[in-house]
Amino acid sequence: MTITTTSIEVPEPQRVRDFVMPWNHTLSANGPAANAARALGPWHPQEFMAECVETIPEAGGLKTFVFRRLDGAPLAFRAGQYLNIAFPIHGEDQDPVDRSYSISSAPTSPWTFSITVKRDNGGLVSPWIHDHVEPGTVLDMLGPVGAFHLPDVERRPRYLLLAAGAGITPIMSMLRTIHALPGRADVVVLYHGAAPGEFGFAKELEYIANVDDRIQVFYSLGDRSVPENWEWMLGRLTAQMLEQVAPDANGRQVYACGPEGYLNHAADLLRKVGVDDTSVHMEFFSGDRKTLLEYQEEISLAEDLAEEYAEEAAEQTNHFAETQPAELQLFQPAATDIDTEAEVEAEAVADADTDAPVDDSDFTSVGEGTLTLSFIKSRIKLRIDPTERILGPAQRAGVRIGANCQEGMCGSCKIVKISGEVEMNHQGGIRAREIASGKFLPCCSTAQSDMVIDA
Repeated sequence: MTITTTSIEVPEPQRVRDFVMPWNHTLSANGPAANAARALGPWHPQEFMAECVETIPEAGGLKTFVFRRLDGAPLAFRAGQYLNIAFPIHGEDQDPVDRSYSISSAPTSPWTFSITVKRDNGGLVSPWIHDHVEPGTVLDMLGPVGAFHLPDVERRPRYLLLAAGAGITPIMSMLRTIHALPGRADVVVLYHGAAPGEFGFAKELEYIANVDDRIQVFYSLGDRSVPENWEWMLGRLTAQMLEQVAPDANGRQVYACGPEGYLNHAADLLRKVGVDDTSVHMEFFSGDRKTLLEYQEEISLAEDLAEEYAEEAAEQTNHFAETQPAELQLFQPAATDIDTEAEVEAEAVADADTDAPVDDSDFTSVGEGTLTLSFIKSRIKLRIDPTERILGPAQRAGVRIGANCQEGMCGSCKIVKISGEVEMNHQGGIRAREIASGKFLPCCSTAQSDMVIDA
């Protein structure tokens, strides 16, 4: 005997018309509730520590890492944004390696959040994350960052979401958000993968498409040599494919994420089917040098904003705590992570023994120029021209300084300035608190005076 738990005639759900992100209500509200939410300091970039609380293997070489903030605050972000995370790949005593990863969870569940990482066995960072990040791992994070996200308010939400491979990550955050919120919406997802079993989040996508009549999900395999039982589309993204899944594509907002070649191809196709460029939003999973520089500038700006808002949030938190009835013991503000991290940076520079006099009588003198750089660990006194970047002459003189990008992006050459002045034009490879504590990147810096350097 078959028992059914649902009626055959399923009535249409009734929904509010507008599609509005929940924080819009909070920010526009009055009273203690809104003040409490603002006191937590959300909706702008922050620097914070987060603990991994769960790892979830996913299909397609993906793995999801779920985190919660150590300070107990929620993480407020917009669906589609990313975090810049410092990974101690070379050990706790060495400079971390920064990488950016899209948030895959929905901002409607802000008390925990997740990133989803595809393992690239030829890469430096993703294998380390897969092998070493586990429940209990604590990482330094900056975010949220990025302009690739759903709007806060949409009167007529009609979206076409395009993803290829690991590009499904921010798209998944958007889809989870839409599914979690009320409001009318019309969403089409077209997801390209390499093999039938390598579509990340496949079970959840199937579930959402089955229970939410606002959302349709389509799949396509880039590789045409597939099993006969494959029921979805085949081949690269084409205009015919777009016409099949979304014949009204030129009336939708399009969000796309994936490899650079996929997105460039998608941009051409979308123009051909009449979608205006202003309706197309793209997040490059990889990109050329120009794209990488744009990301670094975005992170650098987020870092500046994080410091600016940290002070404001601390003031709001203290004000909120002071205005609460003491007998209720509702809220006790804790020291911010920014303060803690600043103290760590200060201690690191203090370890360089900046107050000790430098005996340079046995230093080896090399180079020519009007300024002198004394490297106390290398016992080298380098004469340099004020127009020269410091890294090259220092390395040629025998000072051991690691360096990868040599453009102020990766931060691998970071060293401590004990005295003297530099002019630095970095591309996000060093954080503001590190600069404040005396660190600099010699690859993009010129000396403005005689200097003593801990290298």
